[in-house]
Amino acid sequence: MPASLRAPVVVLGAGAAGLMAAGWAASAGAEVVLVERTRQGGKKIVISGGGRCNVLPSEVDVRRFVSASPQPLVRRMLGAWPLTDQRRFFEDTLGVPLVLEPETGKLFPASNRATDVRAALVAWTQRSGVRHLFDTRVTAVRPLDFGEGARWTVETDGGGSIEAASVVVATGGLSVPNTGSDGFGLGLARRAGHVLVPTYAALTPLTSDTGPGGAPVATLAGLSLAARVAGGKGASAMASARGFLFTHRGYSGPSVLDVAHLVTRARALGEAPPPLTVRWLPEMDEQAWDAHLRPLTGPAAPALRRAVPARLADALLAHAGVSPDQPLAHLTREARRRLSAALGAFPLRVTGDEGYRTAEVTGGGVDLADVDARTLESRRAPGLYFCGEVLDAFGPIGGFNFLWAWSTGRSAGLGAGAD
Repeated sequence: MPASLRAPVVVLGAGAAGLMAAGWAASAGAEVVLVERTRQGGKKIVISGGGRCNVLPSEVDVRRFVSASPQPLVRRMLGAWPLTDQRRFFEDTLGVPLVLEPETGKLFPASNRATDVRAALVAWTQRSGVRHLFDTRVTAVRPLDFGEGARWTVETDGGGSIEAASVVVATGGLSVPNTGSDGFGLGLARRAGHVLVPTYAALTPLTSDTGPGGAPVATLAGLSLAARVAGGKGASAMASARGFLFTHRGYSGPSVLDVAHLVTRARALGEAPPPLTVRWLPEMDEQAWDAHLRPLTGPAAPALRRAVPARLADALLAHAGVSPDQPLAHLTREARRRLSAALGAFPLRVTGDEGYRTAEVTGGGVDLADVDARTLESRRAPGLYFCGEVLDAFGPIGGFNFLWAWSTGRSAGLGAGAD
C-alpha cells in the first residue's frame, strides 16, 4: 500500500456487516477501501452453522432481540431492510439461492457451503469497485482538521495511512477472537466519546460442576434432547429455542445459548443471575407431568426412560429422591410433585460460562441512541459510522444476527456513501 492513500469511505472489517457496508457504499457512488486484518475476511460467515452458514431466519420477531435501547429503535434499524428484500438480494444479486430447513425455520445456501456466501459477498464488492486491503491491521483512527473532504486518517501496521471523509466501523465485538475480533471498534467508539453498554459474552455455553442428582455433569456429557430452557422474571422472562446438550463442562445447544445472556449480562453488571429452568420435553411443564404420572402404576425408571435418555432419567430420579424401582402408584403426593418439578421445571445449576472464546456474539457495545437510526452515523463524531456486532443489539441463534449485520451494514454503507 502506498505511504498515503486517499479514499472517501474506509470500511474497517470484512465480516458480514463490513462486506455489506462496503458494497452498498460503493453502490451509492463512493470510492471505497475495505481494510481487513485477516487474509480473506468473513471468518465468522465461514464457521457459522457448522460450515453451512445460516444466512437468514425465515421469520423475524424483533422481541427476541436483546438491547439496552428501546425495542422500537431496534425495530427501526432492522426494518430499514426487510427480510424479504434481504432474501431477494442474496438470491438475485449475489446468485446464492436459499433453502428453508423446515424443522428449524432457518435459511441456508442451497449448496450448504458457507464459503459460497463469503465468496459471493467478496465478488459483489469487487464488482462494485471496492478496493480490498486484506492482511492489513489498523493501528489508529484519528480525526483530521485539514485535508480536502477528509475528516479522518486511518493508520495501518505497514506505516501507510488512508485519509477518509467517512469511516465505517464493522470490526465486530469480542467473540471468537481467533476470527479477528479484538475489540478495536469498541475502543475507537470509547475514544470518540461514545457511551458503551457494558459488554458480555452472549450465545455462549454455560458451565456447571454438578448435574441432576448431584453427579458430576461430565457423567451426562454427550446427551442431547429437545429440551427448552427458560429464565428471567416478568417482562424480561424469555424462553429459548429447542435443543439441549450436556457437555463435559456444562451445557450447550440452542436452548442454552439463547438464554445464556441472562447469566452473563447479570454478572457483567454485578447482579445476581436469574434462575434458569429446563423442560426436558418442551411441551410438558410441571403440571402436565403431574397429570401424566398420576395414573401410571409401573416402576419409575422405565416410565422416565421412555421419555428421556436413561442416564438423565436416573439422574432426575436421584434429584427427586425417588428410587428407580419405586412403583409410581405408590408415590406420595410430595414425591410425585418433586418428580414432576424435576421433569418440567428443573432448576439448572450454573457456575460460569465459556466466555468470548466460544460465544457466537458480543452483548453490549455502542449505545443505539448514540447513532442516527437511519444512517448509523455517530452523533458524537461526524463521519464515523457503526454497524454489526459493535452495536448494542443481538438476536437469538437462527440467522437473526446475520439479519442484524446485513441490515445495519447496508444502512451504514449507504449513509457513508452519501456523506
